[in-house]
Amino acid sequence: MTKRVMLCHHGDITDPGAQGFDPQQQGKDTVFVVRQGGHYYAYADICPHYGDTSLPWKKDAYLDVAGENIVCAAHGALFNIRSGLCTSGPCQGDALRPIPVIHESDGSLWITLEDE
Repeated sequence: MTKRVMLCHHGDITDPGAQGFDPQQQGKDTVFVVRQGGHYYAYADICPHYGDTSLPWKKDAYLDVAGENIVCAAHGALFNIRSGLCTSGPCQGDALRPIPVIHESDGSLWITLEDE
């Protein structure tokens, strides 16, 4: 079974910017959303280099200084924001797991989760 979860309002994330979320209330961010050029991209907060490593070194620090790439603070890997593909680092050629993000007309951002 699936359930829709509202993450935030589109204005809550700067452009460019990123924010982590804990939609299943596990006590840590498991999903993050990047806003770039008015578009939103959501990914599971796990580096493909190691299956249990969260990407940021501190809360919501998912992007490099220029705001042009997603970065894994543990491994130094860089990922393309639009595709999630690793372009540099130990997992080059691998990709982050995308999560479809739904941008509603009222400005709210939602994702759909599978019940476990």
